[in-house]
Amino acid sequence: MREMMNTHEIAEYLRIKERKVYDLVKARRIPCTRVTGKWLFPKQLIDEWIDRNAAPESPGSARASPPAVVAGSHDPLLEWCLNQAKCGLAMLPGGSLDGLERLAAGEAAICGLHVYDAESGAYNVPLVRRTLDGRGVVAVEWAWRQQGLVVAPGNPLAIPDLPALRAKRARVVVRQPEAGSRLLFEHLLAQAGLGLADLDVPAAPVRSETELAMAVLEGKADAGLAVAAVARQLKLGFVPLHRERYDLVMRRRDYFEPPFQKLLAFTRDRAFADRAAELGGYDCENLGAIVYNGP
Repeated sequence: MREMMNTHEIAEYLRIKERKVYDLVKARRIPCTRVTGKWLFPKQLIDEWIDRNAAPESPGSARASPPAVVAGSHDPLLEWCLNQAKCGLAMLPGGSLDGLERLAAGEAAICGLHVYDAESGAYNVPLVRRTLDGRGVVAVEWAWRQQGLVVAPGNPLAIPDLPALRAKRARVVVRQPEAGSRLLFEHLLAQAGLGLADLDVPAAPVRSETELAMAVLEGKADAGLAVAAVARQLKLGFVPLHRERYDLVMRRRDYFEPPFQKLLAFTRDRAFADRAAELGGYDCENLGAIVYNGP
């Protein structure tokens, strides 16, 4: 059996129909990754997933070794690093809040997180403290990122800010409610005296930064909030609005394990600095700094 299986092979391996495989993918209940439009399933992660679901654990119990996945918010630079560093970690994007739930449930080794706390003006730590205190987790700074409006090349509607979305009747694509970008978008709208109901939001929420940018590229929407790197990757326009911190949260014991240490080591390579500059919108000066070390 190959280390990376396609949908037909994973269906045979699990002895289920391919339709069921797609249902599991849609529900984000099976480890997988998408490469050139095709879903692939890492055999090692699938075997761990089978073991985890074969016999339910007792309430409050925790797995000694969670699956080697980075759940939570998607980040283009992090995804590239995971592929290049060969550290054994795979991405399972689903939004910041979804990632925290998976980390707490032992369904992921790491959670990518960027959630702004309006009361304190801080990123991530207030939420981590409220939800994971007492679990022995640490939060490690990955990068500061530039968030803003992704628009068509050349910004044909001449959108300079959020109020212009309503004034120009722009079609706006949004992320799912559990995504950090969605929470930030609603906060920035409120600061501008607006709400989602004031905008033309014609379609269902999208589940990734790339999917949001593709909606703009394909002319299905005029604008949406995402990181600068996604806009540059697809050669789209970008209107900067906000600077945010993206952190990686994990149990303290997993911080010292080879997968994460290998990832950190790769970020010291010249290729990492070149890629961050190429993508744009990143400030990685304090990458690796411990921003939270909980009890």
